[in-house]
Amino acid sequence: MASTASIEILDLRHFAAPVLRPVLDAEGEVWKQRLHWDYRTSARLLMQYLDSHMLPGYAALEDGQVTGYAFCVYEETKAVIGDVFALPSPPPDSPDHHSTTELNSVDGAQTSANRVAPSAHQIEETLLKHLFETLLNSPQLDRVESQLLLHPSGAHAQIFREAGFQVFRRLFLVQTLQGLWNPPRMDLPGGLEVRAWRDEDLSPAGRLISEAYLDHPDSIINDQYRSVNGSQRFLNNIVRYSGCGVFSAQVSYVVVERASRRLVALVLGSRVSPESGHITQLCVHPEFRRGGLARLLLSVCAFHFMRLGATEISLTVTESNKQAIDLYRSEGYTCAHAFDAAVWQREMIS
Repeated sequence: MASTASIEILDLRHFAAPVLRPVLDAEGEVWKQRLHWDYRTSARLLMQYLDSHMLPGYAALEDGQVTGYAFCVYEETKAVIGDVFALPSPPPDSPDHHSTTELNSVDGAQTSANRVAPSAHQIEETLLKHLFETLLNSPQLDRVESQLLLHPSGAHAQIFREAGFQVFRRLFLVQTLQGLWNPPRMDLPGGLEVRAWRDEDLSPAGRLISEAYLDHPDSIINDQYRSVNGSQRFLNNIVRYSGCGVFSAQVSYVVVERASRRLVALVLGSRVSPESGHITQLCVHPEFRRGGLARLLLSVCAFHFMRLGATEISLTVTESNKQAIDLYRSEGYTCAHAFDAAVWQREMIS
């Protein structure tokens, strides 16, 4: 009779980067195949944190080998589950498939027993359960967020819901870049101008994002959008710390109101692989919507990505944001992948 092989779950801070290298390499292949993203930059950053033994999380061990990991980061009274991944299980006829021969203690005869390795999904859910137990029982935490971009929507939705999370389906949209040989026409409403992103735009951009996402569904998923300071932390992570690919100032633009010099719209882009660009942020101030600014910025960003050699461009959007999805589809974006965002909020006792 087959039995399930046991796995150990240990604190991730006990392990240095080389031990997890096979898992990170395997995960990088999935990022490449599924999303056309180069995961090496993120893996290098993770390995630095692993070597410092300061990254909170858990590792799964089977027969002394790390086969999966999950980690989180703390932001004051909030935690963000950054990732969970486990090595795919080998097929039953693979030489790496686990089987053992055990000695029957009654008559001394040898009996063969197959020990079935747990699936990657089982390992990932075990790791998530350990994270939930740690995070949701931490009195200093009021909120936990997660966006597992790599995992298909529904893969872990049930375990999140069982732990008390709200789950939101998000879409990964992709547009093929071709034929964009001429820059888009800058047909702007009066009093507005488009210019390239500057370093000094970080502070006003944080103010713009907090105003643009007021009562927006994405502010439920990411509470950084709810304040100027939070939005600036979000921007710093993208622009200065390669939080989502390598930031590309060449494709990033803002729309400025001439009279007040305030930012009223912006688009930011990063390179996630030699052939792929990703729009990390697109927003328009509520006072300036319905004027074609979002469509213009999409075109500007796509044009400059193509000039840099990209053959495709991607972005993410919450499925409930029907108006934005209609815009993206009209610009040639199609859904290549769907994933889940999850949010847990501690109930406050009045």
